[in-house]
Amino acid sequence: MCASVGRHPTVKATYGQRAAQATHPLASYLFRLMELKQSNLCVSADVNNTRELLALADAIGPSIVIFKTHYDLVTGWDYHPKTGTGAKLGCLARKHGFLIFEDRKFGDIGHTVQMQYTAGTARIIDWAHIVNVNMIPGKPAVTALAEAAKHWRSRVNYEVNTSVTVGTPRSESFNDNDEEESQETDNADGTHPPSSSSQHGESNGRKGSIVSVTTVTQSFEPVDSPRFSSTIAEGDELVYAGIEEPPWERGLLILAQMSSAGNLMTAEYTQACQEAARENKDFVMGFVAQTALNTEADDNFITMTPGVQLPPEGSESDKVEGDGLGQQYNSPAKIIGDAGTDIIIVGRGILKAGAPRTEAERYRRRAWKAYLARTGQQASK
Repeated sequence: MCASVGRHPTVKATYGQRAAQATHPLASYLFRLMELKQSNLCVSADVNNTRELLALADAIGPSIVIFKTHYDLVTGWDYHPKTGTGAKLGCLARKHGFLIFEDRKFGDIGHTVQMQYTAGTARIIDWAHIVNVNMIPGKPAVTALAEAAKHWRSRVNYEVNTSVTVGTPRSESFNDNDEEESQETDNADGTHPPSSSSQHGESNGRKGSIVSVTTVTQSFEPVDSPRFSSTIAEGDELVYAGIEEPPWERGLLILAQMSSAGNLMTAEYTQACQEAARENKDFVMGFVAQTALNTEADDNFITMTPGVQLPPEGSESDKVEGDGLGQQYNSPAKIIGDAGTDIIIVGRGILKAGAPRTEAERYRRRAWKAYLARTGQQASK
């Protein structure tokens, strides 16, 4: 398996070179972000409440390029589109320079996955740069998600501006109208009938029955900045130095292989995932898999790999036992170096550490070192 991986040019290419060749805007951005931060680390933020989630993102943000969420695990998730949890994660993503990956694993018929992605309480597409799909329902699930993202993209960078004006009509307009009406209502002898104001002795300058006129106009106007919310709290407008904000385009990862023992993802299933990715290059960025899946000449897909864990600091062995629940672990050197994948996904190895920020840096250094060794570069950090 590793021998076949080694024959593909993307294994030896740098992330910078692959960014230049990438056709998907978000994939190109991610490759450049990886080079800038010297990081190929994704953290799986499997925490229980929003306070922990946001604190974790702020603490380890400098070390990662992707922050992976399971929003339905998080107690107290605020669904407000402008001030909720997704928007707050967006502010932290801009501040520290990472993308948000909602590990939803869509796996249903096309119409259902479209609704799950773009509607409902979570409106995942509004705050998650990346999502993934379990392709058990077949290729139409990928096509349906691609169509939903394309439709969202065509509308998202426009906002409706509503203008409301309220004013009192000018008195001259009343006078003109009054003169016309008075001419039509002259008595037969040429005299004018007494006005109601004169009957009461004074007019107080009031004429007619119109108090005010309200005008409402609406227009679609372009929004240049691909921010998650148009209302950003003071202090949350920081953007990571050295790179622009990510593009509007959303990305999909196809779940092609799993790290759990006894999983049912066959070679035929994985091949179908590769075919679906090539058929939807405008939306599919890559795969979640255990080995690089670029096999055709023009393939440049990103592969992200879970099931990575390091032994405790100072341990003489790199071997780590599984969790007893089917999860199997590999080292960054094996995943990045031997299997040729691009980004490691780490969860409990960082979350359960006494100092998650320090442990995230340890994983970042080890994964980056494996990448530099694979591409024949000298470690610089």
